[in-house]
Amino acid sequence: MERQKPIAVLGAGSWGTALALHLAKLGQTVWLWTHEPSRVITLQTDRANNRYLPGHVFPDNLHVTSHLTEAVNNNHDILIAVPSAGFRNILLALQPLIDKPIGIISATKGLDLQTGELLHEVGRRVLGNQCQYAALSGPSFAREVAASLPTAVVMASEDLQFATSLSQRFSSPLFRVYLSQDIIGVEVGGVVKNVLAIAAGIADGMELGANARSALITRGLAEMTRIGVAAGGHAETFTGLTGLGDLILTCTDNQSRNRRFGLALGKGKTITEAEREIGQVIEGKRNAELIVGLAKKYAVDMPISETVWEVLQENITIKQAIQQLLSRTPRTE
Repeated sequence: MERQKPIAVLGAGSWGTALALHLAKLGQTVWLWTHEPSRVITLQTDRANNRYLPGHVFPDNLHVTSHLTEAVNNNHDILIAVPSAGFRNILLALQPLIDKPIGIISATKGLDLQTGELLHEVGRRVLGNQCQYAALSGPSFAREVAASLPTAVVMASEDLQFATSLSQRFSSPLFRVYLSQDIIGVEVGGVVKNVLAIAAGIADGMELGANARSALITRGLAEMTRIGVAAGGHAETFTGLTGLGDLILTCTDNQSRNRRFGLALGKGKTITEAEREIGQVIEGKRNAELIVGLAKKYAVDMPISETVWEVLQENITIKQAIQQLLSRTPRTE
């Protein structure tokens, strides 16, 4: 029954497009929205997103629009896959268009730039409790989802019945959806792993070796768990797909923008040069300050994340950052 209802996907970047393609391949009517009218013409003409996902043809049941009203009209669920900096603005634009209970699924990984809140908290603040909220997260590169390669993700919502209905909408033999009621832990993991991927990229860019990368991932997981539990998440969430799973993916594979950004910095590129080289939003860079702010709020020790933020602020050099981390007083693991 869930699959018979149309769904809106807001954000025609690589991730939004990949999820729209996935849902359309399952036979669902999908409205893919972009805020750029000129891009709509290109997407409709090409019947593909050749800027971000070339070679993946849009099925006939995947419609493209730049009119938000058209995208969300008569839709029971709205999936948001925009950069975190635009998440609040999307909710504000939706506010006058929603006149009935509706499902909001966040496929965005980040914190609110204004308040540092988790994104489901921003949803409640802007749209209230008339909406149900869920977060879709886990180790999932857009190109692999678009190519229908095997993927496992998590659908998290405090309302398990809502998460279950969404899992039925998204699940396929090659796209396995696990359930969680720990939306806090799932969202925290999705934010922190991007900052840690920058650190791993820097280490590999400097050719510090596999030992260093493994240590960064392991100690990074400890940081992620500490801040997640302090924020109200469950410790076991961080050993699952949206914690350790996503962390391994983004720290070790060059499809990760955050890792590639770190690689460029480790090889001596400036921050501006590294951003230009990537050419897309680097969520870890945007959210590093917010993660450090969250750590201070909860009095949690996050040395790797804090050091990444110091590097991005250009308060210390990368060599000083490595020395700073290695010279920390030994502690019990």
